Amino acid sequence: MIADTRYLPAIGRLLIALIFVMSGLSKIANPNQAMGYISAMGLPAPFLLYAIATVIELGGGVLLLLGFQTRLAALLLAIFCVAAALGFHHNFADQNQMIHFLKNLAMTGGLLQIVAFGAGSLSLDARRGSRESGAWEMHA
Repeated sequence: MIADTRYLPAIGRLLIALIFVMSGLSKIANPNQAMGYISAMGLPAPFLLYAIATVIELGGGVLLLLGFQTRLAALLLAIFCVAAALGFHHNFADQNQMIHFLKNLAMTGGLLQIVAFGAGSLSLDARRGSRESGAWEMHA
């Protein structure tokens, strides 16, 4: 058993946030590719969806990483993961698409754990004394 678990929520947030921050930065670096992929999937308004995805991925990822407004950020990212799974990875005959669909669902599960339990003690939410940190639930 791990005696000191205060670092685990921060490590978990870092590991989950990385995929969103990297994806958001990739979209900024190559917007035409991102919008082309959105168009290729038959989704409407590629620029609008590109802008929304970039803000959610980069903004939500950074908030998650810092542990600021963590529950809200995790909830938005969880909704985004389900939307991305349904919008981009719905061809279950393609094994790669099925893997990406399941990856998105797994990330949703991890994010919902953050929604339920908060950011942990090593977060900006905890420094502010916010219920977002999850620390308030430990005393109940």
